[in-house]
Amino acid sequence: MINFKQLHHFWSVARAGGVVRASERSGLAPQTLSGQIATLEASLGVTLFRRHGRRLVLTETGEMVLTYADEIFRLGNELETALSSRSTGHVLPFRVGVADVVPKAIAWVLLAPSLSLPEQVRIVCREDKLDRLLGDLAIHKLDVVLADSPLPPQMDVRGYSHKLAESSVSLFATERLSESLKGDFPGCLHGAPLLLPGTEAAVRAPMLHWLEDRRIRPRVVGEFDDSALMTAFGEAGAGVFLAPTLLAEQICRQHGVRLIGEAPEVTEAFYAISVERRLTHPAIRAVSRARETDGLTTRAPNESARAAPAEGAAAAQPAVRRPRASTARRTPAKRDD
Repeated sequence: MINFKQLHHFWSVARAGGVVRASERSGLAPQTLSGQIATLEASLGVTLFRRHGRRLVLTETGEMVLTYADEIFRLGNELETALSSRSTGHVLPFRVGVADVVPKAIAWVLLAPSLSLPEQVRIVCREDKLDRLLGDLAIHKLDVVLADSPLPPQMDVRGYSHKLAESSVSLFATERLSESLKGDFPGCLHGAPLLLPGTEAAVRAPMLHWLEDRRIRPRVVGEFDDSALMTAFGEAGAGVFLAPTLLAEQICRQHGVRLIGEAPEVTEAFYAISVERRLTHPAIRAVSRARETDGLTTRAPNESARAAPAEGAAAAQPAVRRPRASTARRTPAKRDD
């Protein structure tokens, strides 16, 4: 009979991409993990890993065993969840990792459908760097990870990326800063103070290329891994900042800033990354179904669809600078986020 403890050690090493990483995550010594895997190989009469340079790679048999191990431990995790739900009044835990570059409002829009399930759901959100979140996903400490890019190909993690939303990017500034900008959009950004997402944000490079193609050279005064921190600096008037057009109305209303223009050629997408090709967790399925029915793929609608500002919010959404015809700004329609 298979020793499931040894199988779990094999599974954790395969998912982590190596003995050292699995050791760091499990707290077990590398020698212990290697010894347990060697014992499993001897009892099964197969070779699960082979050396490729300094790396361990799965053999064909190892790939097959990993497929079965994924299913075994997934079912075990579901059993643990079901038993936990029974003992805590049928509360379904939903463990979500949110990459720090994902706007918090976007995370809420994407996750909100999970709270509409018939069963009671308890969302446990953890924010961190994408690579660390994916490591926890690989060993089933998380049910899903929200990111602004698909699973990076260089990551030694097996997983599947499910696109949930896509939006063009718009730029925002305080009333005082926007009135100091000279000329039409996007030319008014030349020499203007600009706040940028950090180097790990997928939208950073396309935004810089968009500016470069138009020979616009703003003054980069800040770079932020955390999108909420960038917005806070923008709200304080430190510089022009960017955010998904999908959130334009909410950002203007909530932070008292102006939408100064849209970069329709620059898009930002958001993904749910899971270890399953076929989603099984009820909360993840609810999030995915909402994407299919609501169509959260947004570029700014036509000017005729412009929504009236909320009561008391007129000062936050004044008329904005007109861009050149090639990048004509369109004001987003009102959404119930």
